Amino acid sequence: MTTAAQSIESLPSITATQTAAPPAWALLERKLFEVMEHAAALKVAKFSDRAGVPFYADDLDDYYEMVYNWGLFYSMGADSNVLDLALRHWNAVTRFGDDSIVSWHRNNEEGKGKFTPSVNEEYYGPKHPGDAEWHHKGEGNMAFYHLMMADPTISENVRRLKRFASFYTGENPAAPNYDPRYRILRSPFQTPKGPWHKANYQQAATYLMGGLEPGARGVWYGRRSSLYPVVKDLGVDWWKSPARQAEIVGLFDKIVLQSDSSNNLGATALLTAAYMATGEDRYRQWVLDYIEAWMDRMKKNGGIMPDNVGPTGKIGEHREGVWWGGIYGWNSYCGFNIMFHSFTIASECGLLLTGDKSYLDILRSQVQLLIANGKVRERDGQFLIAVRHGPNGWGHSMWHPVNGHDQQVRVNEITRLFNASMSDEDRSLVRWARDHDKERDWSKIEPYVADFEGGPAEMARFQYYEGKLPEWPERTLQAELDGAVKTYREMVADERSVEQILADNRVPSNPVRTKVLTHVMHGAPQSVYHGGLDRALVRYFDADRMRPGIPPDVAALVDEIGPDRVGVQLVNTSRSAARSLIIQAGAFGEHSFTDVRTDSGEAAGSPLPPRGRDTERGSSPPTPVNGKYLRVTMPPSTGIRLSLGMKRFVNQPSYRFPWHGEKIPVPFQ
Repeated sequence: MTTAAQSIESLPSITATQTAAPPAWALLERKLFEVMEHAAALKVAKFSDRAGVPFYADDLDDYYEMVYNWGLFYSMGADSNVLDLALRHWNAVTRFGDDSIVSWHRNNEEGKGKFTPSVNEEYYGPKHPGDAEWHHKGEGNMAFYHLMMADPTISENVRRLKRFASFYTGENPAAPNYDPRYRILRSPFQTPKGPWHKANYQQAATYLMGGLEPGARGVWYGRRSSLYPVVKDLGVDWWKSPARQAEIVGLFDKIVLQSDSSNNLGATALLTAAYMATGEDRYRQWVLDYIEAWMDRMKKNGGIMPDNVGPTGKIGEHREGVWWGGIYGWNSYCGFNIMFHSFTIASECGLLLTGDKSYLDILRSQVQLLIANGKVRERDGQFLIAVRHGPNGWGHSMWHPVNGHDQQVRVNEITRLFNASMSDEDRSLVRWARDHDKERDWSKIEPYVADFEGGPAEMARFQYYEGKLPEWPERTLQAELDGAVKTYREMVADERSVEQILADNRVPSNPVRTKVLTHVMHGAPQSVYHGGLDRALVRYFDADRMRPGIPPDVAALVDEIGPDRVGVQLVNTSRSAARSLIIQAGAFGEHSFTDVRTDSGEAAGSPLPPRGRDTERGSSPPTPVNGKYLRVTMPPSTGIRLSLGMKRFVNQPSYRFPWHGEKIPVPFQ
């Protein structure tokens, strides 16, 4: 029987031989790890109880979001304490939020901070259905996906993942959310007790007009769905007439709640995760069936993805054939800004599971649709895209720059398209967006941009891989470090008592930031914040400690990306300790390395243009790898640059680690 250590020893390997002073980016990367490790521990110690429940009241998804990337941070190489804290937080919130428990409620003067127990079967339950649609559910699920990535052998989490998936596959009779005949989810909101089909007037008002009271929190969101064309005008104070209230709520139940929404394509990530944890093909097949059902509807609708279908899968079935107006759809307050997250997730999951790039057409075609219906602003030539589609067509009185604050997701999505395909077509699409953007300098590196606001960061990253911003690694890491230090110092200076924290209902923001680390180390955009899976070109494992992530003292930089090759710089900043690591092709081993070349010129880490590097600097002859792993030994104070040939999307994805063999060793299935 082959042991885990023996399986590592048998991997293709290479040893760094070049001694060099560590470059600035490598030292910044290691410092960023150090600061955020301390910040994570401090955040929990000062702003949570010992069981892990934060001193904060909000919706369930927001609780999970507080540590959404801590599992990812650990899987990049952070201290194991970060993972332990993330697990403690997730378990505590899940227990504390169970809807069988009468828990505390708190409202501050702004009307925020009401805690509503909403967990059922450890998932998003029917007592607070607003959490049970795929915009918010996806946000909350990020923490769980990253816990699986960090350690797929935790029995409890694997069993949870299978149970969560059962709410969608139809195998759980208590949760009849999915109709396999018509390939629909029976509501935009799904719970362990089945679809949400009946609202009260306050809930209907929240989705139809943003809420009832001026200044209430829900009004910030605005309209999230409509009853058009059945009801063209709700009228003033419709809820004050019992008859009109009953009519509108009944129509909301029928038109909105008894429909499937294309926003539900976010569910594909959950079922893809279940497949990667178990290898059971039924999960993979569900994902492909559901994606293809929506692709068929898009084709029938003239290439436009409808945002709603009825109980038998017909477009606009309960709204006289109108293809827009559904939850978080083309006519909602932010339209595609939410819906496109699910398009992106589904495109990436389809490609990940099959290697078939045609799944990317879900996203690409809709981006091209917006461009085709855009316009140029006369005063400065800035290209504008329509925010909504309504009775008057595209725009619906709202137009924004291609990368404006509400629309910067456009840049995220087209750069994600390029990351997925590496095609000339999608590279040209990103260049088009850059060339038609008159308002922003794409080479500007923002001092700090929150993880869910990725547009500006994606611009600078793209410029680097275009060879236009060689100083990007150092500058972006410095900006991220500055932000991390600022957050840490603010937590240190916060001297409020627990009672005051509870009264304020305010805790510091998440001190763990992984967007820039994902850019620099993984050569990829970060996961779609609203429920996407990691899309790293390469991932790292500590071969000595048998755990995910780069070893202590080691820093990594992806300095070249392409359809068949990726460039990786590795630096061991330690002057005394040797380190050994494994590079994996893809976040989930979905790619395969063909060969490896090493630089024979300047020291690893020097600023270099990203294209044509092998010709300019000289490199060793290719050494065959022909697999998803390469082991690298790093003596003290050494650096190495690897040019790795890659075949993309040729392996079935899995959460398996390099030493797991053919099956993840879960103790209790």
